[in-house]
Amino acid sequence: MTGPAVRRPRLPRPGLRTTLSLAFAAMAALVAVLIGTLGYRAAAALIRDDEADDFNSAVHAVSGQVEREKLYPGDFNGPSGLGEQLLHPIRVTAQALDSSGAVLPGTSRVVLPTTPDERALAHAEAPARTVTYECDLPGATWRVGVVSLGGGRGAVQVVQRLDDVELLLARLRTQMVAVVAAVVLVAGGAGWLVAGRITGRLVRLTDAAELVASSGRLDVPVPAAGTDEVGRLGRAFDRMLVRLATAKENQRRLVQDAGHELRTPLTSLRTNLSVLPSIDRLPPAERAALLADLSEEARELTELVEELVALAADRKADEDPVEVVLAEVVHEAAAQARRRSDREITVDTDGTVVIARPDALARAVNNLLDNAAKFDPAGTSPIEVVARGQRVEVRDRGPGVDAADLDRIFDRFYRATAARSLPGSGLGLAIVAEVARSHGGTAFAANRKGGGAVIGFTLGD
Repeated sequence: MTGPAVRRPRLPRPGLRTTLSLAFAAMAALVAVLIGTLGYRAAAALIRDDEADDFNSAVHAVSGQVEREKLYPGDFNGPSGLGEQLLHPIRVTAQALDSSGAVLPGTSRVVLPTTPDERALAHAEAPARTVTYECDLPGATWRVGVVSLGGGRGAVQVVQRLDDVELLLARLRTQMVAVVAAVVLVAGGAGWLVAGRITGRLVRLTDAAELVASSGRLDVPVPAAGTDEVGRLGRAFDRMLVRLATAKENQRRLVQDAGHELRTPLTSLRTNLSVLPSIDRLPPAERAALLADLSEEARELTELVEELVALAADRKADEDPVEVVLAEVVHEAAAQARRRSDREITVDTDGTVVIARPDALARAVNNLLDNAAKFDPAGTSPIEVVARGQRVEVRDRGPGVDAADLDRIFDRFYRATAARSLPGSGLGLAIVAEVARSHGGTAFAANRKGGGAVIGFTLGD
């Protein structure tokens, strides 16, 4: 039986900075090796071709001289011999062979074994017969060309050493390898510096994100400098933290305000419930009043919870904006308000079509109409709804709004002094303001000439 397979731990992957540095170095090495290889091959071919041309020129020079005049091996002897005259500009050596094929004393510079072909040329009757070959000896490689003098007088041996060329090419290879290594090191260092500038901000951004995730703090400083993608990412992350902090603060305030608003009806409800066990001993009038209070408190509590849910649930995420005929929404809301309040409501609209969330828009209009009916319950003048363009307003002839409350009536749970005796949660107009903001508009409130208020909102600019 075989045991369970053992999983080898994975090696940690290199960081982004290391990866970019290695990529820089690899690309530089690839380019340098490619250019170096092509350059070396071109240089080597050029040098070898030049050496071969020099050798062939030397052989042709000797051959041509032999054809032009009758020469002897001794003519190539000494510093003033034909060998120096013919081959002085060329980097080759000439030495004479006697009729037996042996190197003539005084002309010998390189000790090379003579071949049968060379001995045959030394005995040859015809001048300028040529044989070329390469000879490998311990420690050196030679290129040899033999030209017959004719008449059995001997031959001339033209010798070129090839090791010098290969040594030169070896040095060239070494230098190219050093250059490639230097290029790789410089590219790697440059890549490390460039990657450090790029990844440094990413590392700080990652540290900030990890700190937010581990601590829950939203006031973490975020690197947002630069106009490149990393800078844009930092600014987007910073804006996200600001939005999250704002949402968290709004949530905290909502919970605090909701707890404060719920405490009052719950306390009253608890007090009335404590009397229920002895309700049979109460007079009929007090019993009816108690039950009426319980019913009213339950209704107010239900309305408050519904308003809280509507405000906290952020239903705009569940409803997409569509084209809405504003007049249709206003007429439907007015019809519902007439049934609830039994009040006369007039509507003045045009045919404006807006891009909005229908349910949110209807809720905002309904809240405006409910607010107007609540503050003018016994009014004889009609409630007016005017919807033209991107603007919706509801006008009433109630007591109006105190000047000190005009800037606060759209705050959550805020209730003016005159409204504290009236039913309501203080969230209706806050929902109107939220709907307006979510559509790019604002809520507004003002007092009417002759009494009453004008409260409404705009959709966009």
